[in-house]
Amino acid sequence: MAGSTFGNIFRITTWGESHGKALGVVVDGCPAGLSLSEEDIQKYLDRRKPGTSAITTQRKEADQVEILSGVFEGRTTGTPISLMVRNTSQISADYSEIAENYRPGHADYCFDAKYGFRDYRGGGRSSGRETIGRVAAGAIAAKILEQMGITVFAYTRSIGPVDADLTKFDRTTARSTITAMPDAEADEKARAYLQQAREACDSVGGCMECLVEGLPAGIGDPVFEKLDANLAKAIMSIGAVKCVEIGDGAEASRHTGSENNDPFRMKNGKVTKTSNHSGGILGGMSDGSPIIVRAYVKPTPSIFRPQQTVNRSGENTELTIRGRHDPIIVPRAVVVMECMTAITVLDAMMMNMSAKLGSLVEFYR
Repeated sequence: MAGSTFGNIFRITTWGESHGKALGVVVDGCPAGLSLSEEDIQKYLDRRKPGTSAITTQRKEADQVEILSGVFEGRTTGTPISLMVRNTSQISADYSEIAENYRPGHADYCFDAKYGFRDYRGGGRSSGRETIGRVAAGAIAAKILEQMGITVFAYTRSIGPVDADLTKFDRTTARSTITAMPDAEADEKARAYLQQAREACDSVGGCMECLVEGLPAGIGDPVFEKLDANLAKAIMSIGAVKCVEIGDGAEASRHTGSENNDPFRMKNGKVTKTSNHSGGILGGMSDGSPIIVRAYVKPTPSIFRPQQTVNRSGENTELTIRGRHDPIIVPRAVVVMECMTAITVLDAMMMNMSAKLGSLVEFYR
């Protein structure tokens, strides 16, 4: 299978299936000398692991990470870092019915059309558990960015019709509410809405947003390696994400140029902007203001209602999905978005080191 590797210099390759023995990632391009422990990575994995609240799948997994290579005496060695998380709570019998039947909204049919074969246990490689590797790698990227004064912070912007009031934005609330919303009142309304959906044997979609702060201007490239293009690819590669916006996104199409342009001004000897409709990116390169990325996530396709489908024999049939599934994907996907953003930004910064002759000469002088 192609397509399991992402990045140019800071490169990650994820591996494993939902109901296999383990999942993980190989990270290449991480500089030597970074202080790194399993605890540094575990705190990110704990944010995405299942069974932590009433609005996540009740599959119980510790998602305990093991560092297999690339770290010696608590520091990275510059060699590939291999990270592994063992599966311990697979119930493959829950998926026996879908061995022959395609689940609506899932990749089952597409996988069969491409390969003529698929691992039907929980979706195999198409499962949300594949994101374990992304999060583990993203934890490393985020730690490197922090040393440069760059922070990446994602949260839930909306769940169904319930929007977080960003005038009440609180980072602590975003990390403590089970919806990952930065507004406690919106969290309460969202939980009530989710309960209604659960009682109706249905699921819910939503929107997540990510802020990158501290990134200097000029990161990214003007053509095929645009920062916003790579962010869009990174985030669209997360399962169930159907749309990505930078800054005003689709809303920009409703405005005039005079409304959408961000005026430049000098402040304390630095170029700044009086607004940020661009979302921190102009011409594929960072402009020095906070990067704002938004991702819209579809409702969980696994719902406990009879659904019409077809089987591998080409016959119309009806399917009722069993097993343990999230009624909403967004709260656990927030950390995945945060980590894919961190990986993309770090990779762009590494590529940027050779943009100016002076920088190259100064480094090796």
